[in-house]
Amino acid sequence: LGVPWGSHVGPTLPLAGWCPLSPTGAQTTQLLVEPPWRPAALWDRVTLTCQGSGTAGATTWYKDGQRWWQEGPDRLTVTENGTYECNRTGTGLSLPMRVLDGPTCSPDWLVLQVSARALLEGDTVTLRCRRWRDNALSSVSFYHEEKKLQELRDGTELSLSPLQLQHSGCYSCRGWKSESVTVTVHTNLPPLSFPELFTVPVLEVHSEPTNG
Repeated sequence: LGVPWGSHVGPTLPLAGWCPLSPTGAQTTQLLVEPPWRPAALWDRVTLTCQGSGTAGATTWYKDGQRWWQEGPDRLTVTENGTYECNRTGTGLSLPMRVLDGPTCSPDWLVLQVSARALLEGDTVTLRCRRWRDNALSSVSFYHEEKKLQELRDGTELSLSPLQLQHSGCYSCRGWKSESVTVTVHTNLPPLSFPELFTVPVLEVHSEPTNG
């Protein structure tokens, strides 16, 4: 039997809005993430790129609501968990991007990720439930607004297609790990034998028949 992680349910993940494309010519600051999943997982080697009009080198970065890097680069590799934003002169502040690492003392922590791109009606989106630093999961259940959608015995990703407005809402996942089992491997090699280093001489005595 698998052991449910009742206290390690992945944080709810909003999938709301189905944001329409920005009107042509609209100037907005975009914060792109690579790999393209949100929230981002720090162990994936996350890279953030700030895009928007304005003078090169005029990017201001914010971390957890505080100014973090004045006139920083447009692209950076994240080394700390937190919520990041960027500001470009002329286009304003980007939407926030969370980068998670999870509690270092708990390998049972889960994160639920969705594509970082804008989601539109008719699209296909994949939800993926991951254990901290990609430790193994034996079973995963997905929930929408606390209602169970599906349980997967083999796999940790759920695809929704085609997307409709009723797919909006908060999603979460719950994972199970299997009971531990001890495996002992025994050698199948024959016992080792060592040749004798010295030969013990053998004395042979032959008796001759006596005539008489």
